[in-house]
Amino acid sequence: MPVRAKICGVSSAAAVEAAVSGGAGFVGFVFYAPSPRAVTPETAAALADAVPAGVMKVGLLVDDPDERIAEILARVPLDLLQLHGKEAPDRVAAIRRRFGVPVIKVVKIAEAADLAVADQYLGHADWLLFDAKTPPQMTGALPGGNALAFDWQLLAGRSWPLPWMLSGGLTADNLAEAVRTSGAQAVDVSSGVESKPGRKDPARIASFLAAAARL
Repeated sequence: MPVRAKICGVSSAAAVEAAVSGGAGFVGFVFYAPSPRAVTPETAAALADAVPAGVMKVGLLVDDPDERIAEILARVPLDLLQLHGKEAPDRVAAIRRRFGVPVIKVVKIAEAADLAVADQYLGHADWLLFDAKTPPQMTGALPGGNALAFDWQLLAGRSWPLPWMLSGGLTADNLAEAVRTSGAQAVDVSSGVESKPGRKDPARIASFLAAAARL
């Protein structure tokens, strides 16, 4: 089965074009204002117009209230909501139920014990996404997109009754090793295809997607 790739944090027409033409299965729009990748619903709506059917449009949210989620969905035709905050299982279930949009729940990993958190979301989320947990000493950290990786061996041989993605510190150079070690069949990249935080590089997007296509 080919590895599907998500380009997260797109904020320009050039980034969307590179993702779509390179064969991305997903494009992600960040609605978390402190992030250098954040876009307004209006900007995301304009960019989403260039995303063809068959490429999933994902909205990254961090502990947003229902009113904010409703505002975004009223403007942007999202296919998936990526919950990247501290949303508890009952909150995930409530969002999924109220808005009728499939949900990706992010689980942050530093050690094997962190994987147990994933089981709490079974039956509530439609996807899991495993990302690196931010170390306490890291200043200015974002909920995601910090160019941090975790030990991919922690995922080796593991399975869950719903699809999952691997994220955290991925680049075109380490993607093959990450997939081989973890067994991931879907991957998510943000900082690994940027020239600086928040600035997607179309050439790096193309390289990453080409690396994914070879797997």
